Amino acid sequence: MPLPPMPMSASTLAKIVAAIIVMIVAVVVWPFYSVPTGSRGVVTQFGKIVGIEGEGLAVLPPWQKLSNFSIRAEKADIENAEGSTSDTQPVKVSMTVRYSIATDRVAEVFEKYSHDGNLSSYVQTATQEIFKAVTAKYTAPDLIAQRAKVSSDINAALREKLALYGAQVINIDMRNFAFSESYMHAINDKVTQEQLRLAAENKLKTVEAEQKQKVAIAEAEANARKAQADGEAYANLTIAKAQAEALRLQNAALAQNKDVLELRRIEVERTKAEKWNGALPTAVYAGAPIPFLNVTK
Repeated sequence: MPLPPMPMSASTLAKIVAAIIVMIVAVVVWPFYSVPTGSRGVVTQFGKIVGIEGEGLAVLPPWQKLSNFSIRAEKADIENAEGSTSDTQPVKVSMTVRYSIATDRVAEVFEKYSHDGNLSSYVQTATQEIFKAVTAKYTAPDLIAQRAKVSSDINAALREKLALYGAQVINIDMRNFAFSESYMHAINDKVTQEQLRLAAENKLKTVEAEQKQKVAIAEAEANARKAQADGEAYANLTIAKAQAEALRLQNAALAQNKDVLELRRIEVERTKAEKWNGALPTAVYAGAPIPFLNVTK
């Protein structure tokens, strides 16, 4: 049979109660607080902001309270933000905005907008407003063609807007613009027609280039033939001039020396005599010379 528990002495009970009281008091009046990296500690006294603590250990009196406030980069997703272009085309876009709270605006943001640094709802609302305002300045084709400028305009306007809430924009990721289905079909048809037009222009340019090439080849061949003909004519003229000059010189020489002409005649007669076989011609034609022999020798 187990023994009954020993009754607790009054002194022991007093020590336990005292320890519990000390623990409660320590918890209530504990002066040590920790501010994690990427945060600031907002110190309040009876609900009023009395200071901002940096990262690390903070020691506060019991009548003050510390709340950790994030200054890390946060993000806000805006799905299907709606707008309308200047030519009344409805357009949607999805964006992700990354932002953070300016360190010198922590107390203001804590007091007016958020106790933990999350301004997602404010960022989403502001982004919707900015998107509508910016897209209203562009036509639908310009919104597509000038995407980089549109993004820059949204970024600049959103920075200015969020600065009112103590936030600073880090970057904006903007996905493709989405237009109505009918408009997208119209754009696709226009792109197709433009591609066909460019293909036709390129083909025409190719044909024109080929024709120009053929004309250039024909002109080159004609010039070559002309140059050849001119060369041949020049050569013939030069030869004719040379022959005429030679004949002129020969005639001049003969005119100056008749003995040379007589000598040539004698040589011709001698050649004829050497080739004669002694037979007289069987037929004598009118005016033909009659050969004769010199019988005196």
